Amino acid sequence: MKLPIVAYGDPVLKRKAIDIDKDYPELENLIANMFETMYAAHGVGIAAPQVGLSIRLFVVDASPFAEDDAPELKDFKKVFINAHIEEEEGEKWEFNEGCLSIPDIREDVSRHSIIHIRYFDENWVEHREKYDGLAARVIQHEYDHIEGKLFTDRLSVLRKAMLKSKLDAISKGHVKVDYKMKFPALKKKR
Repeated sequence: MKLPIVAYGDPVLKRKAIDIDKDYPELENLIANMFETMYAAHGVGIAAPQVGLSIRLFVVDASPFAEDDAPELKDFKKVFINAHIEEEEGEKWEFNEGCLSIPDIREDVSRHSIIHIRYFDENWVEHREKYDGLAARVIQHEYDHIEGKLFTDRLSVLRKAMLKSKLDAISKGHVKVDYKMKFPALKKKR
């Protein structure tokens, strides 16, 4: 089932998410729905806060990058539960990022090239892994969501000020998307 994606301005996107346990209700369905929602919106990752749930869960499928830049991402489809980045290292590099919660805005974001992360997969197997390049980038972007951060928070004050009217328009629903969204400004009017 495709879930509505929460738009910029909703408080759930700025809240630090909480860990969950194996008994989280309907977790398997939620994971399946998040993948379906992500694919329908042509994304490579989506985090639970983006579907209105302040829990430490995100899914990624970076295989679209394999076609152009990163053949090693051909089968890079993963579920991250209760993830915690333990270390970021390496050179910082810029890459043009977008976000399903912030449609029609893409900006260059600087991030470390290597991460060390601890997480559980969908079978509750614990992993401690190291990622670099585009894999690290996708994970860092989704990880930011469960930390209550958006890629726009990583922009300069000046750049963010220049985007303010576009960001305000998104929160009011003044954006065209081909997927279902929930807009915070519209929610308040009801």
